[in-house]
Amino acid sequence: MLDVRRLVLLRDLAAHGTVTAVADLHRVTPSAVSQQLRLLEEETGRSLVERTGRSVHLTAAGRQLAEDTEDVLTALERARTKLHADPGAPTGPLHLACFPSALAPVAAPLSTILEKTHEELRLHITEAEPEGAVRLLLQRRVDIALLYRYTNLATPPHPGVETRTLRTDPLLAVLRDDHPAARPGAARIDLRELADTPWIVAPQHTACGDAVLHACRSAGFTPEVRHTCTDFSAMLALAASSGHSALIPEMATTHLPPGLTARPVTDSTLARTIETAVRPGTAEEPATAAGLAALAALSTGWT
Repeated sequence: MLDVRRLVLLRDLAAHGTVTAVADLHRVTPSAVSQQLRLLEEETGRSLVERTGRSVHLTAAGRQLAEDTEDVLTALERARTKLHADPGAPTGPLHLACFPSALAPVAAPLSTILEKTHEELRLHITEAEPEGAVRLLLQRRVDIALLYRYTNLATPPHPGVETRTLRTDPLLAVLRDDHPAARPGAARIDLRELADTPWIVAPQHTACGDAVLHACRSAGFTPEVRHTCTDFSAMLALAASSGHSALIPEMATTHLPPGLTARPVTDSTLARTIETAVRPGTAEEPATAAGLAALAALSTGWT
């Protein structure tokens, strides 16, 4: 009988590429991961990992076993779901990892809804950006992860999890009411109208920062970045005080400071897709299913 914990390490090595990344994911040392992989090779009687200097690569047998491990883990999760299935109302804790800009518009009302509809269900919320949220999910520290992916970056899906799209969250141009591009009657703003305006953007190599820079360059200019920050509320405050432009997800523009306007842009690819993620085989667990259903219902009313 193969050790499931070792199979998980092999699966994660296939997904993340390095022993160090797998060790970080499981909060153990790289040497501990390497030892467990060697024991798995002894169990299978096959070479699963090729070691070249400090690099490792899966052999054909290793890749096949990693793929088959997904089916094994899904079957185990389904068996666990059936074992703990309760014909009554969902009970116990439900852990959600949620990215910062969704805490107020999504996580807060979700908590209220679940308290009213499932009195025995206790929601626990952890703030985490998508990469960290997926890590928490794979570590079994949360049950649901709320994620986003920017459409114009063509970011691939996260490996090892099942995702469902909730909605698209377009990025809006935020500018002061007295900006020429905010003229009355303009339904959408062409980004080129903001080419000569100083900008407020997220740092480079963040998803939001890269998405905005890519959109501006696709429109034919590189923005003059005056302020750099990751907090959308801070971006709005800076835009109101300085008159500089910003591109901010619609979800984060519900409460605009006085003097600002938010307008859609002509670039239809400039948006982020909001998704839920769960471990394979867990979507039907009573608590998780209740959380997913509530999130799906909430998504229709987000503004």
